[in-house]
Amino acid sequence: MNHNNYVAIMAGGIGSRFWPESRAQFPKQFIDLLGTGKSLIQWTFNRFKNICPLENIYFITNEQYIDTLKQQLPEVKEANIISEPLRKNTAPCAAYFAHKMASLNPNANIIMSPADHLIMDERQFEATAQEALNFVAANPSLLTLGITPTRPDTGYGYIQYDTENAIGTAHPVRTFTEKPSLELANTFINSGDFLWNSGIFVWNVQTIMNALALHMPEMHEVFQRASADYNTPDEYAIISKLYPLCTNISIDYGIMEKAQNVYVIPSSFGWCDLGTWESAYDNCTKDTNNNAVLADNPTLFDVRNCMIKAPADKLLLLQGLENYIIVDTPDVLLICNRNKEQQIKEYVAEVKRTKGERYL
Repeated sequence: MNHNNYVAIMAGGIGSRFWPESRAQFPKQFIDLLGTGKSLIQWTFNRFKNICPLENIYFITNEQYIDTLKQQLPEVKEANIISEPLRKNTAPCAAYFAHKMASLNPNANIIMSPADHLIMDERQFEATAQEALNFVAANPSLLTLGITPTRPDTGYGYIQYDTENAIGTAHPVRTFTEKPSLELANTFINSGDFLWNSGIFVWNVQTIMNALALHMPEMHEVFQRASADYNTPDEYAIISKLYPLCTNISIDYGIMEKAQNVYVIPSSFGWCDLGTWESAYDNCTKDTNNNAVLADNPTLFDVRNCMIKAPADKLLLLQGLENYIIVDTPDVLLICNRNKEQQIKEYVAEVKRTKGERYL
């Protein structure tokens, strides 16, 4: 394995669209959402163990999740768990890690990956990830992995790419479009030169540092203030003071949509962004009535096309439901039409307004 290759697994989100299973104290990346026996973050960690040395796999998470991460991944050393004092989206996360790596290894090639993606063909993913790392080591470019779309999904971002002027398997990016209308998504699919944006980014540390200096100079300067403290016992103290100074912005908006040296590798490795109960439903085994049932003791009468999750020790009896999401937890029961599941974040906001944070 190339010891200049690193992975940063971003694991600080709260997964509010998976409420009430995903909570602020125990979010979706630590949950076995598909009944596989492993949490999403455990699957992600195992995937990257074949791509770079174990000691080069880092986790960036909110400080309140560090103990949970240690419990689920006991083989990860404490030095490889990076604590974010605040949630500030992915640009500060990427900038922090870039500065830390620049101090540790100025030749580092970095994969930035979410902790909550489902990837079915892990061998193909490993091959694609290695291509990506080799590309950024040889080219001063920012790279993303684009997913060959299978349907006009309005929940994903899209990348338009140059189909001809490739460097190996990497193609220049023309445009980024966030969550288009159904009509526009259909146009993208039919054009043949659009991909889904996976949110998996790859770059050499010097390339991303140059991009930060050019496109996000204020944030770049903030993290430069800690240059003498990275990889020392004083790192967290100074980062805690600097993080509130950062803008809350994604790396997509902050860097990728502005930079001219952006490439994409069109990929097909069974990828899914597990962001909603609908995506979980799509990836679960179904019964004869097309229900995805994650419960040990269900009794169903005339129930079809439902996503059902309940505690293992609870008898669940349902009758006459079709096309619903049913999620039962010790203190919250959610029953929501699948056609309305994109509004779950709004429902959670209403719960917070009327009930406080007790159920979040």
